[in-house]
Amino acid sequence: MHIMKNSKGISAKRILQQLKADLIGKDSHRGVTLTYAWLANQFGHISLGFIPTFLVYYLLNLEALKAALYVSIFWFLFELYNFLGPLLSRRVSNSDVLFVPKKSKYIFNPKWLNVAFDTFTDVCFFLLGCFLFAFCIHKFNVNTVIIVLVVLVIYLVFATRYWYITKMYQFYARFPFQFRLSQWLFSINSVDKLKVESFLGVKNSGNHLLIFGSLGAGKTSLGVGVLNELSIKNNTCLYVNAIKMFNYFFKDEGDILESHEIWNWKTVDFLMIDDINPSEPIQDELISPTKLLSFVDTLKLENKKNRKILKNKNVIWILGSNQALDGKNTNKWKEMLLHIGVEEHKISTINL
Repeated sequence: MHIMKNSKGISAKRILQQLKADLIGKDSHRGVTLTYAWLANQFGHISLGFIPTFLVYYLLNLEALKAALYVSIFWFLFELYNFLGPLLSRRVSNSDVLFVPKKSKYIFNPKWLNVAFDTFTDVCFFLLGCFLFAFCIHKFNVNTVIIVLVVLVIYLVFATRYWYITKMYQFYARFPFQFRLSQWLFSINSVDKLKVESFLGVKNSGNHLLIFGSLGAGKTSLGVGVLNELSIKNNTCLYVNAIKMFNYFFKDEGDILESHEIWNWKTVDFLMIDDINPSEPIQDELISPTKLLSFVDTLKLENKKNRKILKNKNVIWILGSNQALDGKNTNKWKEMLLHIGVEEHKISTINL
């Protein structure tokens, strides 16, 4: 069984394997990956540039370069609206056509540069389709078309490489749903918000974020949002629910990594363990820190290897149960981490 040697990134060989898997095979029996969806989306953008330019050229009897320019301007304005609208406002209208801006701020600000980069890349794919049509009409007779296409291709080679690899980081994190942190709209105090932002900016290993809260408080979506932002930064991340994680502790590294995976809980930079305990209306703590530690130790007196890996891992713990609001249970989980050697200043607790 092949084992990933480290968690520093995705190899060129693995990227080519992913590309091959995305391009060859039927969607009906292989499923759709984030990388495949991204490629299909960009091909759609090229088509939405090429086909309207073709229609404008023939139906309005415009010169091909002008048709390409007009359609390009349309898509640029459309994407500008797409970019600025959702980021600067909230939709409060029931209209399916347009929304009414509302002056309210996001709890966690969107990553403007990342969203702008994504939007600009989409615009360039639209433009590529527009000017490809102009090239088909003029071929090598218009230098302007050739120059624009060369510039677009150079940029899109760079952008495609970045986004395709980023989608791999997101896909192999195994999120239960796609969610950006800026979409999180639950209640959180300023101190806990700062803890989330600090965890996002950690540069070393062994940081642990304990998230408590009742049912519907937004624990899982907060964890997924944080982990997704980290995967977009090309950190190796993994989401796993508690039951599966308990089993992983008992398996050798070679048994964990399946052929369709790139990394596992031992090799990732960031790990999220979800649903360790239920929330209201179930009051009982089904898994105690002592019980979880016995799983980490694989029911032995002590499993030093598992303890060391967990100690040095950046982990988001979704612990559930609003009983933690009294501080008693919070301390028990913190004490468990201190017991396996985690430094106290690397443990942060959030109560939602």
